[in-house]
Amino acid sequence: MKDSFSVRDTLEANGKRYSYASLAKLGQRFDLKRLPYSMKILLENLLRHEDGLNVTTKEIEAVANWNAKAEPDTEISFMPARVVLQDFTGVPCVVDLAAMRDAVVKLGGDANQINPLAPAELVIDHSVQVDAYGSASALEQNVEIEFERNQERYSFLRWGQKAFNNFKVVPPRTGIVHQVNLEHLARVVFTNDANGENWAYPDTVFGTDSHTTMINGIGVLGWGVGGIEAEAAMLGQPSSMLIPQVVGFKLTGKLPEGVTATDLVLTVTQMLRKLGVVGKFVEFFGDGLAHLPLADRATIANMAPEYGATCGIFPVDQEALNYMHLSGRTAEHIKLVEAYAKAQGLWHDANTPHAEFTTTLELNLADVRPSMAGPKRPQDRVLLEGVQKSFHDAVGPLTMNRKPKNGADASYANEGGSTAIGNPANAIVNDGVRVEKDGESFKIGDGSVVIAAITSCTNTSNPAVMLGAGLLAKKAAAKGLKAKPWVKTSIGPGSLVVSDYLEKTGLLKELEKIGFYIVGYGCTTCIGNSGPLPVEISKGIAEGDLAVASVLSGNRNFEGRVHPEVKMNYLASPPLVVAYALAGTLDIDLTKDALGTGSDGQPVYLKDIWPSNQEISDTIAGAINPAMFEKNYADVFKGDSRWNQIASPDGALFKWDDSTYIKNPPYFDGMSKEAGTIEDIHGASVLGLFGDSITTDHISPAGSIKKDSPAGRFLISKGVEPKDFNSYGSRRGNDDVMVRGTFANIRIKNLMLDGVEGGYTLHVPSGEQLAIYDAAMKYKASKTPLVVLAGKEYGTGSSRDWAAKGTLLLGVKAVIAESFERIHRSNLVGMGVLPCQFLDGQNAQSLGLTGKETFDITGLNGGESKEAKVVATAADGSKKEFTVKVLLLTPKEREFFRHGGILQYVLRQLASKKAA
Repeated sequence: MKDSFSVRDTLEANGKRYSYASLAKLGQRFDLKRLPYSMKILLENLLRHEDGLNVTTKEIEAVANWNAKAEPDTEISFMPARVVLQDFTGVPCVVDLAAMRDAVVKLGGDANQINPLAPAELVIDHSVQVDAYGSASALEQNVEIEFERNQERYSFLRWGQKAFNNFKVVPPRTGIVHQVNLEHLARVVFTNDANGENWAYPDTVFGTDSHTTMINGIGVLGWGVGGIEAEAAMLGQPSSMLIPQVVGFKLTGKLPEGVTATDLVLTVTQMLRKLGVVGKFVEFFGDGLAHLPLADRATIANMAPEYGATCGIFPVDQEALNYMHLSGRTAEHIKLVEAYAKAQGLWHDANTPHAEFTTTLELNLADVRPSMAGPKRPQDRVLLEGVQKSFHDAVGPLTMNRKPKNGADASYANEGGSTAIGNPANAIVNDGVRVEKDGESFKIGDGSVVIAAITSCTNTSNPAVMLGAGLLAKKAAAKGLKAKPWVKTSIGPGSLVVSDYLEKTGLLKELEKIGFYIVGYGCTTCIGNSGPLPVEISKGIAEGDLAVASVLSGNRNFEGRVHPEVKMNYLASPPLVVAYALAGTLDIDLTKDALGTGSDGQPVYLKDIWPSNQEISDTIAGAINPAMFEKNYADVFKGDSRWNQIASPDGALFKWDDSTYIKNPPYFDGMSKEAGTIEDIHGASVLGLFGDSITTDHISPAGSIKKDSPAGRFLISKGVEPKDFNSYGSRRGNDDVMVRGTFANIRIKNLMLDGVEGGYTLHVPSGEQLAIYDAAMKYKASKTPLVVLAGKEYGTGSSRDWAAKGTLLLGVKAVIAESFERIHRSNLVGMGVLPCQFLDGQNAQSLGLTGKETFDITGLNGGESKEAKVVATAADGSKKEFTVKVLLLTPKEREFFRHGGILQYVLRQLASKKAA
């Protein structure tokens, strides 16, 4: 810490002294009281990491003098205190660390030099699927299938758990990464011994999952990043970001009777989406915070990706301390959090002055009404009484091309619901398909709810809605109701604590009575791990070309995400998930229509079984205590017998085998001890010519693997049957699979081909149309470097690390685009691919480029030049010359690039230290 502003100070807590970077001292020179909570966190981070290189006085002054209304244009460095990973995105990070160990040994270093410098914790939560449901054995069946499917991946992670320092793994069947993060991993205030001093500083976090923002609910600043950024942070490298704008969201009043945190978050999501907060921080304040339990705050923070913000943060206050006590944190640590927050001006109470914000929204909690969101976006909020109309509006476009079945009328009676007649789009509503299942005969039709899932971190962290669902189930069971036979029901708790309090209250048994059994601990239906529908239901859907539905307590309901056979998906609170399972259809107004008929022959309405706020509060008070958290997290990294019986290699170096899931990547093949120079590019061919808004979803492998694709053919050649392909997500640790899926999106359009969709290109020398991977390998065989040409906003979307990794492994040396999404540009630099930008007003079309030319990019001057000359030579020898901007923006980026990427840079630094 350079300490140009003389801010180093000490504070005392629990009889111990802690060093810290004092914002109060800096406040003697700058007006910091006006800064939002989140901006103070950024400022402290800069003060503590000031080194004159990555962090300078100029950056510190820029944040201290933050202009709330200014457009972001100043880059700063940010170094999170820790990294949290989930297994899909975390496996490739650990693969890279393992490969770095091999490489550092070859360079004369020590394998044990490669360890995360920032604490890294990986939670295995994305691999469980709902194959079995509706029985007491469902959990064990699904866990058994999960371990069988993922044996190779889990063996590798078991090795990593033993081999790396500063790296821990939370095994399967424990919970969802975000809930485990909230309940146990979050420190709120971090402590660390550095050079003999005991430092205290804010807990900040990068996570390889977009919903990392859930941790903002307890005052921890963090957000989701791609794997490359996460790896950089783990290896001690700061991340570059623009000083953000901050939107203030004022909450007043109190939620009314019958309204849940889910209703609130759907309202907040809709409001913020309408305002537009992409790339901004959102910060919640106001008198309403006093009436929001921590779990409700976490529910709102979780949905930041859905309302588009980088984060949605709440300050540290008494409620945060109450939750830390409830969740089993030590009294000593809680006292430190309070002392530190108050010393730094990060504490919030009724006397806290309001900060300045870029803009402000306000919501009176008393105005929130029961809601759902759907049928395909989380911001499409619908009031509960409007869901039936929403279904009718949606089913029209989905069914308008369907022909009548056997001359039936455009209406049907869905058993358990009302009769739908027509719809605004004049589509044909199916009259129902008869299904025989488990000795029962029933009809399903448009709007039938075939999946009802209490799932996802969003709500399963919240006792009010989970116990609310249990109380509603108890009352429904008492009246003789149960889920309709065509509904696939499931509960996927976010942690073992949830099932503990459901069991303690007896409400788990009540949920089971109506069909809801625990199916696993992890992200299930919300991420598409909903598993297959019963064969009979699938057959009925296909026979009638039905537009069926799911209702889930998740955070995402995009088209095709939940299940490929389900066309409409609605987000709802857990109690409403139960209610729709009882009704079995969306074609019902739950505010006035009966859910069904009770055992006494009388109609049962939602209002008859909905628990009161007081009932829920009383149940929570008697159900949850710190001992529950202490018990479930006492050996959280140990795992059960199934986990501990997995065979895994020992030793500092991983013993790579011929796995199709885990493979040593080629990033370090032939790497020398010394970095090279940034050389000009000669004789390059174009791999792809793309238009505007090519996203990382277009570039990065995702979803299912088709058997006739390059990746599918590769797996078949390795003896893997198509039924065992699994997904690209599960195979992110194998570069042979992933490189074959890069640029393979079925909707991407390469303008070198006339109107062709999908991952194809023109291999210019032969004139053949080939899969992009196959063409790239032909170019590689002839030692031809490659470039990609693109339009505006290249690389927007999720920060997928394989969008950059796959680009590199295909042999691409440079990408020339009209503009780049900031993080993808940074990721390209981090992998050693040169990002270049057309001059304003120019693009491939205006320059008359077809992609059939040969390209020379010269004048790079070892990366020091801000511009380069490009010469595109056509087959007839004619040349087009133009200038591009070289987007190596900082000295550190030029250094990374000179080394061939950030991982190579770190490797050489460590190897040189060992040699010295």
